[in-house]
Amino acid sequence: MSENTGAGPAAASYKTAGVDIDAGDRAVDLMKEWVRKTRRPEVLGGLGGFAGLFDVSALKNYERPLLASATDGVGTKVDIARRMGVYDTIGHDLVAMVMDDIVVCGAEPLFMTDYICVGKVHPERVAAIVKGIAEGCVLAGCALVGGETAEHPGLLGEDDFDVAGAGTGVVEADRLLGPDRIREGDTVIAMAASGLHSNGYSLVRHVLLNHAGLALESHIDDLGRTLGEELLEPTRIYSLDCLALISTAEVHAFSHVTGGGLAANLARVVPDGLHAVVDRSTWTPGPVFDLVGRTGSVERLELERTLNMGVGMIAIVPEDSTDVALTTLADRGLDAWVAGGITGRGDRTTGAELVGDYAG
Repeated sequence: MSENTGAGPAAASYKTAGVDIDAGDRAVDLMKEWVRKTRRPEVLGGLGGFAGLFDVSALKNYERPLLASATDGVGTKVDIARRMGVYDTIGHDLVAMVMDDIVVCGAEPLFMTDYICVGKVHPERVAAIVKGIAEGCVLAGCALVGGETAEHPGLLGEDDFDVAGAGTGVVEADRLLGPDRIREGDTVIAMAASGLHSNGYSLVRHVLLNHAGLALESHIDDLGRTLGEELLEPTRIYSLDCLALISTAEVHAFSHVTGGGLAANLARVVPDGLHAVVDRSTWTPGPVFDLVGRTGSVERLELERTLNMGVGMIAIVPEDSTDVALTTLADRGLDAWVAGGITGRGDRTTGAELVGDYAG
């Protein structure tokens, strides 16, 4: 056997292939304190196990507990966070997209897991993303019981990332909300959005950044702040507001206004034979919606089926519960108003429609 004494190629390693295990471990250490802030009494163990553990013995108090689950991401809003170098708010968006879907059926959020995919692990950056997720979980009342950070060199650029998550909640079977409860004469209550939330950013980016060439750092007088600050405004988390509403008023259904816009999402909870009518004149969409529409010459119908237009959550309640519902939401500092009602469908082919013109 001959011995090769020449200068050969350097020994390969996971790190030379682009995956830095030490950086991943550092990221986990940095995020631990934020995950601890989400802890509920039912959580067992700590961060670092192969699976998150949640004690469900409390569910023995339910007659017939139903588990509700949802999964989602935040879409191309991550590109705005990457461009601005701001990573500690995108997690709020993730929690909102997952847990506000869960609360729609009346379920209490219990726990959540996340998945963060990066081109290169920058520990402080990953920890900032998890910080935002943890803060969002606190606002939703759920625990963050685990997650995964994956490094994908060669597939993603060093600064590229994406986030996704899954959550679980619980609701008593006889308290399940949805189409079966809705009746003609019910009131449609709109809850204000904090901004664009996490939908329609492909259109927003195309119109404002690519077409108009606006800079994220540019101050927009109509917005009262920079464009980047407006686009990164975290999605409002309605979970605890909805649960408070259930505890004080009779609620028949909720609708989370996400992709597809207000009418399409509201139609998802309206039963056959009934119709939801929402009056645009009951509110004025925030200036960012006008900015997108005006800058890109986007037709109103296209805006309405892409963006939330200022309404992030809908509650459908009996008429005699309207006042207490509005009071409950006002007491929680949430702007809400009567936006319409439930009627017979007649010859209409859709479950919901917007009528009139926006105020202002």
